[in-house]
This record gives sequence, C-alpha cells and structure tokens, in this order.
Amino acid sequence: MIETINGTVFQEMILSAAAAININKQQVNELNVFPVPDGDTGTNMSLTMGTAATDLMRHAPKTVGKVAERTAGALLRGARGNSGVILSLLFRGFSRVVKDQDTINGVVLAAALEEGVHTAYRAVMKPAEGTILTVSRVSAKRATEAAKENASAEYVLQETIASAQTALEETVWQNPVLKKAGVIDAGGKGYLIILDGMLQALRGNPVQNIGAEAETVQGKADFSEFSTEDITYCYCTEFIVQRENDKEPRLLQAMLEASGDSLVFVEDDEIIKVHVHTNNPGTAIQEALAYGSLLTVKIENMREQHTEILQEESRDGTPERVVAKPEKKYGFLAVCAGEGLAAVFQNLGVDGIINGGQTMNPSTEDILREIDRTPAEIVYVLPNNKNIIMAAQQCVPLTEKTVIVLPTETVPQGISAMLVLDPDAEEAKNTADMKAAAARVKTTQVTYAARDSEFDGFSIKEGDFIALEDHRLFGTDRDIGGLLQKLAQADAQQNAEFITIYYGAEVSEAEAQKAHRIFSEACPRAEVSLLSGGQPVYYYLIAAE
Repeated sequence: MIETINGTVFQEMILSAAAAININKQQVNELNVFPVPDGDTGTNMSLTMGTAATDLMRHAPKTVGKVAERTAGALLRGARGNSGVILSLLFRGFSRVVKDQDTINGVVLAAALEEGVHTAYRAVMKPAEGTILTVSRVSAKRATEAAKENASAEYVLQETIASAQTALEETVWQNPVLKKAGVIDAGGKGYLIILDGMLQALRGNPVQNIGAEAETVQGKADFSEFSTEDITYCYCTEFIVQRENDKEPRLLQAMLEASGDSLVFVEDDEIIKVHVHTNNPGTAIQEALAYGSLLTVKIENMREQHTEILQEESRDGTPERVVAKPEKKYGFLAVCAGEGLAAVFQNLGVDGIINGGQTMNPSTEDILREIDRTPAEIVYVLPNNKNIIMAAQQCVPLTEKTVIVLPTETVPQGISAMLVLDPDAEEAKNTADMKAAAARVKTTQVTYAARDSEFDGFSIKEGDFIALEDHRLFGTDRDIGGLLQKLAQADAQQNAEFITIYYGAEVSEAEAQKAHRIFSEACPRAEVSLLSGGQPVYYYLIAAE
C-alpha cells in the first residue's frame, strides 16, 4: 500500500480526475432524470475540474497544500451548475485541512475529505438526500474509519471509493424523483469517477485525457503571441438579410471574398446570412441592402477586443479584475440563450446578458466578470435556471459590489421580475416585489426525448415531444400540436390572465403562429402574446400568470 501523497503525486491525481470526468461526462449526462437533450451534470463537472487542471499545469505547485489551494481557487472560479459548485466546496474544505502540508497520509486525507463535506453542507441551504452530498458524506465517514484501520493513503482512498459506490447505488431509493426515473444520482456518479481517477494516479496509472475538446489539456489561447497590428481585418461583421428580390447572391459573396476573410455565407430562398472580417463593414452592409431589408446586424472591433484581452491578462495568464465604478444605484444581469430572449431583457433595462442556460451553464467567474463590469452599486443577477443559482451566489463574497441573486429558475420568471422593477424604490422593496413577481409565473418548457424512458407512469420514446411544467413532467406526445392542445387546456393556462409564448431557434414563424392560435382559441380569457426567443433545446417556453 502507498503510505503518503506528495505534491507531485497529488497534482497528478487532480489531472487524472479531470481527465476521467471529461472522458465519462456523457455517461453522467445521460443520468438526467428526464430524457430531454439537456443533461449537463457531467459537462458541468468536467468543465469545473478542467479549470483546476489547466491552472495546475500552468503553475505546477510543489506541495500537497499548494496543489490543494490552487485547485480550490480554480474550482471556485470555474464552478458551473450545482454539481460544479458543490464539487468546488468539497475541495475548498479539503484544502483548509492540508494547506500547510508538504505530504499527507491516510489520516490527513480522511480529515480533509470530512472537512470538504462539512463545507459543502454548510453552504447548501436545503441539502437533499440521494445526491452528491450524500455520496460524499457517507464515503468521507468511511474514510475516517478506514484511517483507523490502516493509515496508508491508498487504503483510505480505496475504501472511500468502495463506500461511495455503495452510497451511489442507494441514491435511487433516497430521492423520490430518482426512484421514479429508476436512475442513480448524476452528481454522485461524477464524484465517484473523480475519486477513482485520483486513485488510479496514486497507483501510477493516471487517466490520460483524450479528444481535442478536452479543456484540461488545451488551456486557453495565448493572445500575447501576436500583436494587435497582426489583425489584418479590423471588424467582425455579421448580418442577416431578408431576401426581397431575385438578385444573384453570389455577387455579394464575391464582393465579400474580395474585401475580407473568414467568410461564412449561407443563403436560401428567404434569407442570406453572412459572417465576415472586413475593414469596411459599411460597404458590406450597403451592398447587402440591395437584396432586401436587414434582420440583424452585429459589428465588433477585433483590435479593441484584442487590446482589452491583453490589458486584462496578468503575467501568469490569470485575468485581472476590471471593476467598473458605480454610475447608478442599480444594475441588472440576466442569464439566457437566444437573441430574442436577450432582446427582451435588454428592452427591460438589463445592463448585461450572460450567455447561458440549459446545456451551457456559465461559471462563477463568467458571472463575476459581468458583475464587476456593471457600473452600479447594487447588482441584481437573474440566473433564470435553477442549475445556475448556486454559481451566481458564489459571487456574493468575491466582489465589493452589493450582489443580490434573485432565485429565478426560468427565463419567464426573470422577465416578470424585471417588469415590476422600480428604479426609485428601496432595495428591500424591489427585491421583495421582484421575487413575488417571479413566483407568480408558471413556466412550461417543450422539448423532445433524447432516449427511451419510463417515468412516473409515462412510457417515453426517443423522439417524443415532452412538456415540463415548472420542471415537472406534464406529458408527452408524438405530435407537437397535440401536446400544445393539452397544455392549452391545463389549469395553468386556463387560469391565466397573460400567456406569453417564446418560440425557439428550431421553430419557424409559421409553426409558431399555429401554436399561438391553439392557445388563443383554448384560452379566450387570457391575453396571448407570441415572441421569437431563439432559444436552443426548447421549442417553446410558455409563461402563464
């Protein structure tokens, strides 16, 4: 048995753990309770661990204490989703115990695992059984017992993993939702994979990362390797044109090819979509107007972006914090995905959009960066997803600004919260009013089944359309029109005064108008609105209040 762990070995253990969860992330994703295409627990844990691996490879600390400290710090910044945040908390507690240690044995390892559990439980307001918390708690308790039997680090970690496996198998019976779905907890499975990756490295067989997408080995681009002057074409220009005549699109494509680079040109009978790097965006847009009216335009100065990146990076490659001075009392940030949803929030006065949502939870660092950039004394954050709330809350002690995280679980809740904002009201009143407004919204999400499943009396087949009402399974149907008819007759919509339908990126306007008619006819007492949300994954987000 291997008695102790030194700094070099512990670093290898973290790298191995990151590789293991990266390789197996899809296996963890597929443990999602509902068989919808948004299971992201494995992805979140992989991205979270990847930040630690990247940091360790950049700095290579020498002692266990320093490795643990850098790991905990990187995980805090890179935490994504609830599972990523809890993982960061487990390592934060771990690092407190070993902070002054050059090497550790099984006794210290067990104590560090226990402190990690205590740290995580203290931070989670309502710990639920049958989760990663349960798996970590049960396995840490066994680690303490094992350390009394044999103080070698290998034995303690081996026994910790065996206990974690048993605890993971029990989660299916401890959590009612997992029991209905007949699956083990995804976060607990991810934690077990991480522990096993650490043990393999301790035994001299570290897991090696595979695949070009592995963040743990890719790191981030080094923008200091080229100068601002090396950017030949200054403006990244994107636009969509509504085709209103028969003019040949290839003429526009030829002009753009001659005046820029990085051209992406897509056209069909209705639109022309362009991405190009050019020094004359006005000329490109003027030429495009000959084909019809512009639907969207975005122009970004790449030289300015490059300069900002260089200014924000410190000598060791860690971004410097850029904190905007307060210019007003209140500022607002909203998390969402989809141009239409972003536009709604911007029209309601939010200062910044954090791109994210299902399948792409932003990290704590992503959120903190936007908080710091918001020129306000008090910054409200609307996560608009229950799996982003914890990551946002981790920002509160990391900035001198006052941060208020409204626990909005859906985009419609966030929109309703912004609608009642009074910029002249006191903070306590605004917070109470916005929370109350969010709570009044019933949100239904319509997507599709990514795999066959049996859940709560529903036999779900791959490709079925699925409706989730406030995150609970409402029903399924092979025909989306039939499912929408059922939703329109449901209590949430029948009792509503206002119904707003946000249609996603995969839904045409004609299909959306059909959905609007279904709800308008079935809910004559409600005011029914239709908006293009442009959101991925979900065909429709339906808000009823």
